[in-house]
Amino acid sequence: MMDDGINTPRRRRRHSAEFKAQVIQACKQPGVSIAATALRYQLNANQVRIWIKAHDQLAIESTQTAPVAPVSEFIPIPLPAPTTVSATPDIVIEIRRGAANVTLRWPNAAAAECANWLQNWLR
Repeated sequence: MMDDGINTPRRRRRHSAEFKAQVIQACKQPGVSIAATALRYQLNANQVRIWIKAHDQLAIESTQTAPVAPVSEFIPIPLPAPTTVSATPDIVIEIRRGAANVTLRWPNAAAAECANWLQNWLR
């Protein structure tokens, strides 16, 4: 019986850390595509991308020393002094009916009286 390779199961290949580092280093060269490098080493480009991502993540994790704690100090921000309200009334109501315009001015302290007057007037 001849073995033509049609029904033979493929074994999963294992690559050493040195081999992976060599492939990753080849991919990091300027102007080199990952796909071309993978073909040169007879690898799947997606697998090489996974190796590169893991390598980059490991490099990031190794450069971080300790997690940085957020600063919880209170920093006061100076604000400008509040401006005083001028002598103008706080509530201004403008009513327009046809050619007639009526403007009412009420102090803010008398807001309840203004509301009562307006309700009675609108009835």
